[in-house]
Amino acid sequence: MIAVVGAGAVGGLLGWLLHRAGARVVIVGRPTSVEAINSHGLRVNSGLFGDETEFVPARETIPEGASVMLAVKTFGLVDSLRSIAASAPRDVLSVLNGIGHREVLTAHLDGVPVAAGSIAVESARTKPAEIQHKSPFIRLAVPSSSAEFASVRALVQTPAELTIDGTDAEVLWRKFRFLAPMALLTSYWQTALGEALEKDPALTEDVLAAVVACEAADGVQDTVESLAATLSTFPRTMRTSLQADLAAGNQSELDSIGGELVRRTERHGIAAPALKTIVARLSAGN
Repeated sequence: MIAVVGAGAVGGLLGWLLHRAGARVVIVGRPTSVEAINSHGLRVNSGLFGDETEFVPARETIPEGASVMLAVKTFGLVDSLRSIAASAPRDVLSVLNGIGHREVLTAHLDGVPVAAGSIAVESARTKPAEIQHKSPFIRLAVPSSSAEFASVRALVQTPAELTIDGTDAEVLWRKFRFLAPMALLTSYWQTALGEALEKDPALTEDVLAAVVACEAADGVQDTVESLAATLSTFPRTMRTSLQADLAAGNQSELDSIGGELVRRTERHGIAAPALKTIVARLSAGN
């Protein structure tokens, strides 16, 4: 049994894909989402996978001994820990944003195999049981240590692009290196990615340099030029969920993205004035 914890845009899409591929899967979520999914099925509208409703089982608790795939927002991690531990999971794969959650999971799940993966996708939950898959891709990366997790073996059978390679740190930074500057700069300027990157070139370069320095402190090598090139491959019109949440006054992942970066610069003695200014101003306005 695979338990996808989180019935939102990412968790719901993963549960839908796994169910379509024939996996024994259940989506774990809040009462409103669970009731809607069980009553009407989970509908995904996707240019890549089509528009279909799958009757994926949903419940409010994690089945005992399940292979857990954690797909909540990072601010929901603490609330999920107790229920995950109580379920005595077989293993746990997280696909949260940020880079600090693996240590938290490991500390609270003594003896349970834990791995931190990442996912690249643009999707939105438009109704409690309906998801709009917007990007022409869904890409997952998981560390080599998770290759035998039941959840990972099931993901191999789905049409999602899956990479199984590297350490947890390498996998997490592979996404966070571009997610962090993308989210912070679009949120700071409240504009689309292309304009956000170009509005103040010196500020952008300082933020990228801070990210690269933090990567190096974790043993992952990168360059500002390489990171800038990666960011240039994304659509100029792209906006981020952090940007949308902050603009709407919703609870956001600012601390797990910007706050985590600032804490790492301070821990490793990395000068990052531009990064700290951006995070401070976004925090003050949140």
